[in-house]
Amino acid sequence: MDIVKDSRIALIGIILSNTDHVEELNHLLSKYGQYIVGRMGIPYREKSISIISIAIDAPGDVISALSGKLGMLPGVSTKTVYAKTK
Repeated sequence: MDIVKDSRIALIGIILSNTDHVEELNHLLSKYGQYIVGRMGIPYREKSISIISIAIDAPGDVISALSGKLGMLPGVSTKTVYAKTK
């Protein structure tokens, strides 16, 4: 992974409450794979949801675009937190 000038480090938290669109979610993550530092998924079976965290190092507009596209998927909620340091 090349370090991009003006990149930001962020964490995108994803709550997946509907697995009908998991293929679209994975396709988006794959599309932005060059920026993703790490990914962790936790199935919370008792609540029938999945919790996914994405660590990303990318320009701010790329992070916003990915978060926005993910949040538009039915059954997907996202929240993005940015590191204070670049």
